[in-house]
Amino acid sequence: MRVQGAVIREQGQTFAVVVVKPQVVQNSGQATDAIRSFTPLFGVPIVLMAQDGRGRPTYYGRPDIARFMSRVPLHAIPWREYTIN
Repeated sequence: MRVQGAVIREQGQTFAVVVVKPQVVQNSGQATDAIRSFTPLFGVPIVLMAQDGRGRPTYYGRPDIARFMSRVPLHAIPWREYTIN
């Protein structure tokens, strides 16, 4: 399986942002399962990101990281594709 994500190092913190479908961030059980499944791949705290029909992002995860990411323009995030076995 392939996922779009980014590892970000900011203000002494390292974390990952992973793109998911909107229904994942809208369901806390699914979001928690998704974070758990991505943790072995990245090994750092995970925040999920989904976009609505207008391209506006919504973040789910640690509140401090989600709040920080909500102020970062999407084009400034170093996205890349990751493969999960």
